[in-house]
Amino acid sequence: MFTRAIVKTPCRNMLNGISTASLGKPDYDLALKQHKNYIFALKQCGLTVIVLDPDENFPDSTFIEDACLITPRCAIITNPGAPSRRGETIQISETIKELDMPCENIQNPGTLDAGDIMMVKDHYFAGLSDRTNIEGASQLNLILKKYGLTSSTIALKNVLHLKTGISYLENNNLLAFGEFLTHPLLSNFNILAVDQDESYAANSVWINGKVLVPMGFPKTNKMIKAAGYQTIEVDVSEFRKLDGGLSCLSLRF
Repeated sequence: MFTRAIVKTPCRNMLNGISTASLGKPDYDLALKQHKNYIFALKQCGLTVIVLDPDENFPDSTFIEDACLITPRCAIITNPGAPSRRGETIQISETIKELDMPCENIQNPGTLDAGDIMMVKDHYFAGLSDRTNIEGASQLNLILKKYGLTSSTIALKNVLHLKTGISYLENNNLLAFGEFLTHPLLSNFNILAVDQDESYAANSVWINGKVLVPMGFPKTNKMIKAAGYQTIEVDVSEFRKLDGGLSCLSLRF
């Protein structure tokens, strides 16, 4: 069970964020509204939400998940793969200190975005991507071992982050599309197959028995409901324009 979440308010400079989506520039005012609705959804799942101030120096910093991984036993400050994002770790490091939990760091030459990390009980799958390299994943593995946790790697082919393509919904259910549907390392899961035309919805988020699902993907929403979950649809259209999804917008712990 999760009890808290940390989010970071979008900055006006988000319009200059990194993007490969070709969906146009985000509407800042609409993004703010959607972010507030996202916070409300987190609260509906029983979470106390810590809201950090926007930082105009870092256009992508609302995607706070990439800068830190919080496990039940420690926090790990990452070293984001995009050079323009590395300074984002400073504020989240300060916040973690205030929360008084054990804290570790990924160091150069290792790079790691926590959007590439999927938790399954005490095991962590690390996606090897353009943002997370083998050195970063190796450092993660050593840190997790220190706290009695384990990890393994999955090389990515077509997606930005691991959790762009898969989401663990607990109870051995794995939401997945594309390259992950027949991946041998995932064969023990019950795969909930997302249609290619709704691939964005593969990034949904389980929180305390409920599942946040991006708005506008009815087939995936229906499938998750049929698997026994209560769903909460959240419109994140403006964050999608910056390659971001539901999981990217919060740290849940």
